[in-house]
Amino acid sequence: MPKNEARLNRINEELKKELSQVLNYELKNPNVTGMLSVTKVKITPDFKYAKVYVSILNSKNINKTMEGLKESSGFIRSRLAKTVNLRITPELVFEIDDSIEYGAKIDSILKELNKERGN
Repeated sequence: MPKNEARLNRINEELKKELSQVLNYELKNPNVTGMLSVTKVKITPDFKYAKVYVSILNSKNINKTMEGLKESSGFIRSRLAKTVNLRITPELVFEIDDSIEYGAKIDSILKELNKERGN
């Protein structure tokens, strides 16, 4: 693993931790509903952009929640700038990560199959 890649991974982890903190405890946007988890962060090598993968559970409206995150990205960036020591605070791009939902769906299908088999 190149030295720069190790640094990017460290920064990704740090951003993930801080973003989770901001989204769950500081963000007061009424459009952002449900339980948010930051599953992964990928920052570009030039630190200008960070793709933030969020998993959303129990949201009233996932599209509205994503819109709310986009609207709040300025506030979220300013909070990040205070806690993460980077020369440039990256522009945040939010993406839905439905892998947790997908896993839960597969899990329920497997349980259903086991019931049918009588196990």
